[in-house]
Amino acid sequence: MTPRTFGAVMSAMVTPFDAQGRLDLDAAQRLARWLAARGNDGLVVAATTGEGSTLTDAERCDLIRAVAEAVTIPVLAGTGSNDTAHSVALTAQARALGAAGVLVVAPYYNRPPQAGIEAHFRAVAAATDLPVMVYDVPVRTGRRVAPEVLLRLFREVPNVVAFKDATGDPPAAAALVAHAGQHFDLYSGDDAFTLSLLACGAVGVVGTSTHWTGPHFQQMIAAFGRGDLAGARAIHARLLASFDYLNTEDAVFSMSIKAMLATLGQPVGECRLPLPPAPAETAARARQVWAGLQA
Repeated sequence: MTPRTFGAVMSAMVTPFDAQGRLDLDAAQRLARWLAARGNDGLVVAATTGEGSTLTDAERCDLIRAVAEAVTIPVLAGTGSNDTAHSVALTAQARALGAAGVLVVAPYYNRPPQAGIEAHFRAVAAATDLPVMVYDVPVRTGRRVAPEVLLRLFREVPNVVAFKDATGDPPAAAALVAHAGQHFDLYSGDDAFTLSLLACGAVGVVGTSTHWTGPHFQQMIAAFGRGDLAGARAIHARLLASFDYLNTEDAVFSMSIKAMLATLGQPVGECRLPLPPAPAETAARARQVWAGLQA
């Protein structure tokens, strides 16, 4: 399937910090241009992988503006939080900052009932005329968005146009596409599930390993689209080491990605606490993963 609003391969971009832990806008612009030249059709900034929870509102706005100015591909602003009023305020600013859309994660930690989750998304979408991508990642939020809530949002809220699915439940994704696929674009929110979700009707991925595997994802999606399933599976197999590298007990996504970028000559600093610097073995593993991908 062809994306209707955003591209097929998008990265949830890490946020660069300098040696003192300050936001590094020059590095953010360099990274955005580097990603745009390496298989990315769009970028999501200031979201989970971008350590959005550690950014002040001023930093978030500066980052969105800087990245949007640096590239011509769509930039989605991460404006979700577990405070609806705060998400509404952030979302209302997104267009003026140059964002092409917003990514809104389900409210986390306070575990609202489904009525609250639905009201949250409706309020945030009403704060902008930009296209909205709903993000469901229950392993982080503590509450899954019910299918009936998603279906109502897709059918009834005109600017809710995309869904980043990190639920790890392809049958449920297939059911959503079957019942309301004309109203939204499905994106894999977990790199390793992308091939499975393509079979369910997904149009692409909002990824993390895509910081360095963007061209491979483009090739895999294209192969699947032309019916070359064997080719798509072969590319997926080459990506397995990257998927395994991304998230371990010692180095979670943002940490691993920053270690890989440093290996590739694109240093973006360390993460902010509570994410510590990646251990030395992460950098060694990054070199192994990259070498294997080039073999």
